[in-house]
Amino acid sequence: MRVLMVGATGRHASLVLDELNKRGVEVRALVRNEERAQVARNNGAADTVVGDLTKPASLTRAVAGMDGVFHIGPGHSAGEADMGLAMVDAARTGGVRKFVFSGVIHPSISAMTNHGAAKLPVEEALYSSELDFTVLQPARFMQNFERAWNDIVEHDRLAQPYSLTAQMCSVDYRDVAEVAAIALSGEELSYGTFELCAPGMQDTYETASFLTEVLGRPITAVQTPLDQFASQLPEGAFRNGMTRMMGHYDRHGLPGGNAVVLRAILGREPRSLKEYFRELASR
Repeated sequence: MRVLMVGATGRHASLVLDELNKRGVEVRALVRNEERAQVARNNGAADTVVGDLTKPASLTRAVAGMDGVFHIGPGHSAGEADMGLAMVDAARTGGVRKFVFSGVIHPSISAMTNHGAAKLPVEEALYSSELDFTVLQPARFMQNFERAWNDIVEHDRLAQPYSLTAQMCSVDYRDVAEVAAIALSGEELSYGTFELCAPGMQDTYETASFLTEVLGRPITAVQTPLDQFASQLPEGAFRNGMTRMMGHYDRHGLPGGNAVVLRAILGREPRSLKEYFRELASR
């Protein structure tokens, strides 16, 4: 099995590369330049190809000889949907058999551009592509807490730019990566769309209580003003998308937390947020 992989040098998708290697899948990493190619090879890619998701012609060579494609879009990027559509089209016309798309939970939420506008068109394209597709719809990644870990540990606070009572579902992307590898290396997840969540939802107060238990000292939940949060982000599509998403979280949270699908696919209990914090604390 040979798979073209988007995101092999990324913080999240590189976890998929690990899982594919465990299963003996040969991975060709799609990279932007030779510098990133070396990173992909260091991460375990057997092969690399330089291409650009915004230039569909460059994807033709990338998919040549591939049995499958793993695609994850660059979140909050302008043209993310078009990039996904270009990859679906390249796979379809290039004779690729399987396509696994790592999207997002609740892509029908149009108020968040990284959900409806960015992910839903890619899902729709797959459903009419005649490819052997698997669509993954993961909840908020637990790995996002790594960015705030130093602030949590140094200042004994968990700061979020939305209501502290907003209920949020989450998933450890290692579990998502395992599901992606199962889908690419076998047939049991073919032609399926799967919502992937760890059990339950937590607001920021409960999340801070998990941290208090894990770290052995009080961690305080703090709400950061949204405009202050946004001012620290680069201007453009990323800032706009993140601001809209956090505003939606402030009003509605991110409902979910039904783990029945993820539990059934993995054949075990999904990793929990508290377990994830224990791992971060032990590093």
